[in-house]
Amino acid sequence: MERIDVTVTGGCQCGAVRYRATQMLDNAHLCHCRMCQKAVGNLFAALVAAPNEALEWTRGEPAAFRSSEHVDRGFCAACGTPLYYRNLKGSRTNLTIGSLDDPAAFPPRTQMGSEARMPWFGDLPALKDIGATEAQDEAWAAAIAASSNQHPDRD
Repeated sequence: MERIDVTVTGGCQCGAVRYRATQMLDNAHLCHCRMCQKAVGNLFAALVAAPNEALEWTRGEPAAFRSSEHVDRGFCAACGTPLYYRNLKGSRTNLTIGSLDDPAAFPPRTQMGSEARMPWFGDLPALKDIGATEAQDEAWAAAIAASSNQHPDRD
């Protein structure tokens, strides 16, 4: 895996936990395994790794759940945002792409865990796109924006 010298930042939804990495690996991927589905509460986990020595927690510390003898799953104890997957015998931390401040910078290149991939996953591009959230109900979107406790991307 190639190391990329780039500084990325990210964190949880409430802002209690923030991180910075000064190198990333070119391993952006989706994992469809059942354990990843449960860990992120979704159909798959979108992950990209930082070498452990290039990753620092800049605000707070994530809580961790030992999902197996060999793996920790990190999350914010205050808001529950899934933040990472870490093989305890490995040298990297796989960060959730959605927790990055710029998730578009790491498009997945591979996928794994196909034994649990939803059988209709390939049909997603054909779903009807009903537009932006804000366009569906402007008053609701404005009310959410006015009362949002979500930390902005970036400090």
